[in-house]
Amino acid sequence: MDFWFVISNAIVLACVYGTLAIGVSITWSSLGLLNLAYGFIFALAGYGAWVVSEYFSDWGPVLLATGILTGALGGIVVCALAFIPTHDKPNFAIRGLIATLAISLLGTQGLLWWFGPRAKTLPGIFGDWKISLSGMVVTADKVGNVLTSILMLVAVLRWMQSSRRGLEIRAMMMNPHAASIVGIGVRRTSFYVMAITGSLAGLAAVLLSQTYYISPFGGLTPMIKGVSIALCGGLGSVRGAVIAAMVLGLNESLTTVTIGGRYVLITQFVFIIAILLVRPRGIAGILDKAREA
Repeated sequence: MDFWFVISNAIVLACVYGTLAIGVSITWSSLGLLNLAYGFIFALAGYGAWVVSEYFSDWGPVLLATGILTGALGGIVVCALAFIPTHDKPNFAIRGLIATLAISLLGTQGLLWWFGPRAKTLPGIFGDWKISLSGMVVTADKVGNVLTSILMLVAVLRWMQSSRRGLEIRAMMMNPHAASIVGIGVRRTSFYVMAITGSLAGLAAVLLSQTYYISPFGGLTPMIKGVSIALCGGLGSVRGAVIAAMVLGLNESLTTVTIGGRYVLITQFVFIIAILLVRPRGIAGILDKAREA
């Protein structure tokens, strides 16, 4: 077994899937919405970057910016169609779940109708160079994926700590009922939340699309993995999502090398079930009691 190959793959997967999982956690803890339209936003952002690469420019920063902006736009659309009409209705959690699932199904069918079933590919964003360090081969896409994911997450978390809108989102994550009492507008803030989490999905789509193909249903597996990592880490906990992403990234890398990639989801779900049996709220779950009421 190539130890360095396993470790490098685990780091890359942890960064990319952790980006998705943190978006899921932020959406749940601030809005109480489990966004099952994440897969559609992921695919939409991938196609947005592909269109730009085909007809305008294939420069890496342009494709990254396009994916992020397209993902943010997709998040805003999902917010307008799923969250705003249902957030003040009885059984909101179920209504929101069904609404986002419906958007995902309709959206992926729309992408299938518009772009067709043939998979698309993105050009290499970070070049094709590679460096060999003590037997470990470091490639451009791996370095670029890790650095870009970390920079994006640091920027988002820094914005949430320093800006007024970010502080409003953090207040809603801590106690949404108290946040609304002190005058934080749930509807207005929800658009910021969905735009930010959509941009995280858009970034992950562009990064993964260098290795995997873009297809109408290509966001399904990343969405499942993102939600799984968020559940494993504890819905609402950014720190837990980071830890779970590292653990499950290592699990996926080891599974792929030892018994084959087709068993990744099986071993992943077994691992998640084992963790949830020990810690029902996840590794660092901080589910608000007010959310359960």
